[in-house]
Amino acid sequence: MTTELHPLGFFLPENTRLLMLGSFPPPRARWSMDFYYPNIQNDMWRILGLIFYCLLYTSDAGEEKAKAFCREKGIGIGDTAMEVIRLKANASDKFLEVVRPIDPEKVLSQIPECVAIVVTGQKAMDTLLSVLPGTEEPKVGFSSEFSCMGRTMRLFRMPSSSRAYPRPLEEKAAVYRGMFETLGMV
Repeated sequence: MTTELHPLGFFLPENTRLLMLGSFPPPRARWSMDFYYPNIQNDMWRILGLIFYCLLYTSDAGEEKAKAFCREKGIGIGDTAMEVIRLKANASDKFLEVVRPIDPEKVLSQIPECVAIVVTGQKAMDTLLSVLPGTEEPKVGFSSEFSCMGRTMRLFRMPSSSRAYPRPLEEKAAVYRGMFETLGMV
């Protein structure tokens, strides 16, 4: 099997306070833009639109609009897997084998104002915990404290933004809103 390198670099505005980490992008054929959460089947941009603007934001709104939003709110975005083997030609985390995980110190050294990391799925959580030994896994909707590079930070576990996750959009948005309120971002 061949490995696949991550097709996007981290998006890290210099005012990043929160780093959002998924696992790995879907195959390019499923993209509606060249940015994170590009699959029209993913609800992440809808969730963020409901929280911050009380309207539905979709990935077909475009890459520049998504980047401007992240810069305005201090949100960095990346993934926990830098290289994977896709066991099936889809976006399912259960069919991803992580070959090379994120280097959290390398990423966090670029965003000194970052106070929290949020993961958006179990694969992302498992991969991140593999490179942050001793960090406690929080339950969905909650956070735990961890240290990296002498910084004390929060690790949040949010529900999956995939439409396959069996929860209404408004319910997922409420959980995310709680995180943003805890961080003083809304």
